[in-house]
Amino acid sequence: MKHLLSALLIMTLFISCKKETSESSSVAPSEIPYITKNEKEIEDYVAKKGLKGTKSESGLYYVINNPGTGKQATPASNVTVAYKGYFMDGNVFDESDEKGISFGLNQVVKGWTEGISYLKEGGSAILVIPAKLGYGGSDNGKIPGGSVLVFEVKLISVN
Repeated sequence: MKHLLSALLIMTLFISCKKETSESSSVAPSEIPYITKNEKEIEDYVAKKGLKGTKSESGLYYVINNPGTGKQATPASNVTVAYKGYFMDGNVFDESDEKGISFGLNQVVKGWTEGISYLKEGGSAILVIPAKLGYGGSDNGKIPGGSVLVFEVKLISVN
């Protein structure tokens, strides 16, 4: 009887620990539906558009049109970038003029921080950013939560 109680106690602790570990993963359960949805949306978009690029470990899909020849951007760089941002249906939600805008790569969404750092000055790319590297599940102005964002970017300078 004593062994049976010990075994039940150990099993209960094991099951409790296992449940706690799965619930405390780095991805909140409420985010899982749009993460899975975004992966499928990006796969379909890339296939439909015939894009030949790379999917990073983070989930960013990027196409380097021109790698550039100047100074390499890093995630800590202050950069000037010309861009156009749109949804996968082509509707533009934001764009700069050809002179671009300047900012620190540590001040923007994770998809930009990662994607721009693949470029050197003069380089250009298409970034297909899942919501987990964008605005997550929260609405941001014209951008509904859970949205995949597409950006055409040109790195004008690393400041």
